Amino acid sequence: MLRSMTGYGRAVASVGDRTATVEVRSVNHRYLDLVVRLPRSLGGLEERVRSTVQQRFERGRIEIAVTVEEHGAADRRVEIDRGLLLALRAALEEARAALGTAEPVTLSHVLSVPEVLRVEEPAPDLDAWWGVVSQALGQALESVVAMRAREGQALAADILHRLGRLEELAQQVRERAPAVVQEAAARLSQRLAELLPQGVDPQRLAQEVAIMADRCDISEELARIGSHLRQLRDLAADAAPAGRKMDFLLQELNREWNTIGSKAADARISQWVVEAKAELEKIREQVQNIE
Repeated sequence: MLRSMTGYGRAVASVGDRTATVEVRSVNHRYLDLVVRLPRSLGGLEERVRSTVQQRFERGRIEIAVTVEEHGAADRRVEIDRGLLLALRAALEEARAALGTAEPVTLSHVLSVPEVLRVEEPAPDLDAWWGVVSQALGQALESVVAMRAREGQALAADILHRLGRLEELAQQVRERAPAVVQEAAARLSQRLAELLPQGVDPQRLAQEVAIMADRCDISEELARIGSHLRQLRDLAADAAPAGRKMDFLLQELNREWNTIGSKAADARISQWVVEAKAELEKIREQVQNIE
């Protein structure tokens, strides 16, 4: 069954002291466009996240936001920039002397400069973090897949309904086509009789009618329309991504209906062509949201 490109999923996973929260949003896009937001310390996991998502989807703009939390005490180190510390003390002593104040230089004065103390975070264990991130990511992606499938069912139902109407219109045109040729032949015969009172050569008239019938023949267009509609039905029932193929077939259908409208030169067929093109446009709008 068809799958929509719109979906949302959120999941939280914990392994030991590590917790990861993953949010995934999916919207329409002509191709697969991934936006991955990770904590800076876990930037090395981006390719793994992308690879995991690419295995599940073929189209759509998919935004993945990952936040993490570590509950245990981190092995942080604090380093002192001794050179800067001594330089600051000397500068403050000089400033005190210049001002002629007896206020002593205290530790709080020199530590007020952020660069004096540096807190160094330990390098994260990417493999350990991937264990928890991948678990949350998988659960969030499952939610997205489920939502896209539900919306895809609704889209498929609407598309199949409209395909049924297109098949009805094609059948009406097929039944009307012979009468169009006959009516055109009668008009030609009447017109020639008005222009040539002495009579018309029956053989010449038959040749002209044959030429006109060939120009008005829409059997090939109707055959191709039937084939395209059957292919669309098959795609709507298939689980494989079908959006691009359906879009191409809709373009071909539009071309065939335009040709029928120009060949038939009949008011009723022209009306059916307009209705068919309106249905095609509605289907095309739905297909834009199909993976």
